[in-house]
Amino acid sequence: MPEPLRRFLADRSGATAIEYATIGAFVSILIYSATKFIGTKLSSTYLMPVVGNLT
Repeated sequence: MPEPLRRFLADRSGATAIEYATIGAFVSILIYSATKFIGTKLSSTYLMPVVGNLT
């Protein structure tokens, strides 16, 4: 096996970046889901009674 190919296959420095990207994607999905859920709850709690009284 050629030396450059062997060094490339042995290099593990990119694994940390991939792990951080995966964690970041997971956290962003959690934040999006939480804000969507909370926004729906707040809308039905506060906005709908106001709209109901206006019509």
